[in-house]
Amino acid sequence: MLSQKLQDAINSQINLEMASSYAYLAMAAHFEANSLPGMANWMRIQANEETSHAMKLFDYLCERGGKVVLKPIAEPRHDYETPLAVFEDALHHEQTVTASINTLYGLAQAEIDYPTQVMLQWFINEQVEEEANATTAIDQLKMAANNPSAILMLDQMFGARVPEAAGAE
Repeated sequence: MLSQKLQDAINSQINLEMASSYAYLAMAAHFEANSLPGMANWMRIQANEETSHAMKLFDYLCERGGKVVLKPIAEPRHDYETPLAVFEDALHHEQTVTASINTLYGLAQAEIDYPTQVMLQWFINEQVEEEANATTAIDQLKMAANNPSAILMLDQMFGARVPEAAGAE
């Protein structure tokens, strides 16, 4: 059985993952409104991944006999000046999630909860990928500067992203 402290922390992480999904969905809506469907696609896929991350924690908490307590999700930012600003916000958000996962892992270590540590290792690895993907997008958008042709080419590239196979995320 999980300690109450660990249950509360996992519930907070579920909330953060759902807030991430909501933020990415808002970013997708921003891109749709600005005729960048490829970038909207990238963000929609990201939103779905974040929901699956929340559900992975949800299921884990249930499997360990814990109680899931869902909390309100704040309204996400929905207006940006440039595509670069959107991806910079995405990276900042991923860094926040990474810090939270690391804190949760530290708590699992302090509680000597090995199953939770093992489960969280997947999230630690996933966050490395999440931050790398956002950083690459930022680097490419910086190279494109505000060149409309380059932005449209990147939009097509981002539009080619497909969801990961179920269970792979």
